[in-house]
Amino acid sequence: MLSFIDFFKNKVSNLILQGAKSCMSDKEFLEKEIARWKNSPQRIMQIKSSLYYENEHDILKQQRTMIGEGGKLQIVENLPNNHIIDNQYAKMVNQKANYLLGKSFVVKGKNTEYTEVLNKVFSKHFMKTLKNGGKAALNGGIAWLYPYYTGAGELAFRLFPSYEILPFWKDSEHTVLDFAVRLYLVTGYEGTTPKMIEKVEVYDLQGIHKFILDGETLVPDVSMEEDFEHPYVTITGENGEIIGLNWQKIPLIPLKYNDSEIPLLKKVKSLQDGINLMLSNFENHMQEDSRNTILVLKNYEGTNLGEFRRNLATYGAVKVRYDGETKGGVETLQITINAENYKIILEAFKKALIENAMGYDAKDDRLSGNPNQMNIQSMYSDIDLDANDMETELQAAFEEILWFVNAHLFNTGRGNFEGEKVDIIFNRDILINETEAIENCAKSMGMLSDETVVEQHPWIDDPKEEMERLKKQKEEEQAEFERQQGYNPFQQAGRAGNQPGKSPPKKEGDPGEGEKV
Repeated sequence: MLSFIDFFKNKVSNLILQGAKSCMSDKEFLEKEIARWKNSPQRIMQIKSSLYYENEHDILKQQRTMIGEGGKLQIVENLPNNHIIDNQYAKMVNQKANYLLGKSFVVKGKNTEYTEVLNKVFSKHFMKTLKNGGKAALNGGIAWLYPYYTGAGELAFRLFPSYEILPFWKDSEHTVLDFAVRLYLVTGYEGTTPKMIEKVEVYDLQGIHKFILDGETLVPDVSMEEDFEHPYVTITGENGEIIGLNWQKIPLIPLKYNDSEIPLLKKVKSLQDGINLMLSNFENHMQEDSRNTILVLKNYEGTNLGEFRRNLATYGAVKVRYDGETKGGVETLQITINAENYKIILEAFKKALIENAMGYDAKDDRLSGNPNQMNIQSMYSDIDLDANDMETELQAAFEEILWFVNAHLFNTGRGNFEGEKVDIIFNRDILINETEAIENCAKSMGMLSDETVVEQHPWIDDPKEEMERLKKQKEEEQAEFERQQGYNPFQQAGRAGNQPGKSPPKKEGDPGEGEKV
């Protein structure tokens, strides 16, 4: 069994800084890279994005404070401390992912055999994985698809979130992957005590190399098997022996939200936190009634303030001294809460969040009444521009996906489709004025082909299938017309005595040629 250093001395040697020279081994280099990346701001933001999507926001850790001695803030535990979450961020992620990937994409190509095979590979399960990959890319800036074989021998794709993968690129544009490291957690046992174990997998052209991260040290993972090096694919030979095979490319396909791999949360986190804080503070202030707000006491008949609070909470009343010149009473000291101010701030935050996330407001005033298509397109302009960037990255990802699909089809004897050109067309889920769109389609008949008009019709999901239906309908109508014509008594009589292209036989007394009737 080859050592870790033997496998990687040609793999990562070009990545080691020249200043380190021979002082740092390849194993040490990877250990330091993992340690640096593990707590890096980039990965922390990717993890926080996933938490924010799942309603785990920073507001949950918010505490009420007061100015104490020396002007320092001190935590106050006896005041209302609500944690209200209005998850506009998750709404934007779902909106943008469903806008581009909510509907099934269409595969178009000249080779119908190839497109039919691809439609089987890109099943409903793949569509679901791709949409989830879009959400993961929005959360982390990038997500990863891993092609693998199921137990039934079918090609499938698994999704890895951004915070699990540390990529090592060959180029500065992040287009060619040299190798990658995957860090993930599993639950194990130390005796009978549950324990979280950090596992590391290194993906390169030689296969998968499995390790356990013990602190900051990589230890080969041979707990379950004799070898820590595994091929990507295993098949059973004719004699029953297990044969390991590897892809000619690293089987990790990047799904990028944008070319800079910036998570969506990085653009809107402060606005989302502001929305949560405003709602929480508003409820806090509304709950600060006479039993927990600041009170001013005058000539209170009691021993201490704790007793006063207890009597107030228990009986809703307190005793004060009011005799002669000594006048007692209780007054509140509080700040008047203007609900309208909170409403204005919340509306401003939500509008700013939608604009910065490049989404759209489904409650936009432009949708009131009967909006025309220009108003709708104006409302969708931001999300459409952002979707263009994301679609460009996904089209590049599909080139990698098709490479693995073509290799799978060739290896399983289903055909050699290398070099075949296909187009992946995403159906964006955009609101339209159907009446206006249908009218435009009707006006285009005769100017454009029927297929082009059908593709633009708002009621059509599969233009090819609809064209087949139209063809079948016309054939049935023609057959019915011919059937009805066959029962025409005048036509039958004409057929009995006449032949096409010939005049009927001349009868006695009929005028001859040139004679007038």
